Amino acid sequence: MLRSASDAAILWRPTVKPFIIPAIDLKGGRCVRLRQGRADKETVYSADPVGMAQFWEQQGAAWLHVVDLDGALQGFPVHTALIEKIIRTVRIPVEVGGGLRTDEQVAALLAAGAQRAVLGTRACLKPETLAKVIGRFGEQVAVGLDARSGKIAIKGWTETTDTDPLALAVRLEEIGVKTLIYTDIIQDGMLTGPNIPAIAALCDRVACGVIASGGVASQAHVAALAALGKPNLKGVIVGKALYEGKVSFSALQSAL
Repeated sequence: MLRSASDAAILWRPTVKPFIIPAIDLKGGRCVRLRQGRADKETVYSADPVGMAQFWEQQGAAWLHVVDLDGALQGFPVHTALIEKIIRTVRIPVEVGGGLRTDEQVAALLAAGAQRAVLGTRACLKPETLAKVIGRFGEQVAVGLDARSGKIAIKGWTETTDTDPLALAVRLEEIGVKTLIYTDIIQDGMLTGPNIPAIAALCDRVACGVIASGGVASQAHVAALAALGKPNLKGVIVGKALYEGKVSFSALQSAL
């Protein structure tokens, strides 16, 4: 957990290169991964998410990406107590998404120590409502762009809209969003590599920070992202490949 404002300033200092961000997806109090976001394609990797957070910190992770899957599906935070415990247990910054639909929920999460609150469904359905919360919390508010076949998916990826991710990204940047997390749902959990063209197009369309997610499973995949040479590509979220031992955290980080 951060001890002082000076600690936060150090952690928020811009990085020279992208970094690997381990994912901790919470469902039923356990650390799981879903294949292409499908609840019926669930694999449980740990009954101790707090222990997993500590493990990734020990491996050298600079950030953690935590998702309240039950919250995303139900439309409100579910794993609040567990997430607070994770935040208190580690010293590295934690970004959290899943079910955050109101300013009060964002404020409570950040007050609990999260460094970044990730909005999804709300940002797609009512992007105009983000101005106030961004004005209050600035860079601590990020938006997840979850795309299926080139369109934004919402409500825990159970519904696909007609919204174009690039058009939404431009609007969100105009509103003041500083970090966008792009996930290709079709690639997520498949270990077949990220959607390189989509990530490159997003980095070209906006100037704000972009974090890539979905399908990363090897050093070659990470190297391909790094080879794009996009200065606003700030991080790469990895889940299944790490949990199944397909590649080590250190090997992925070295590929950058």
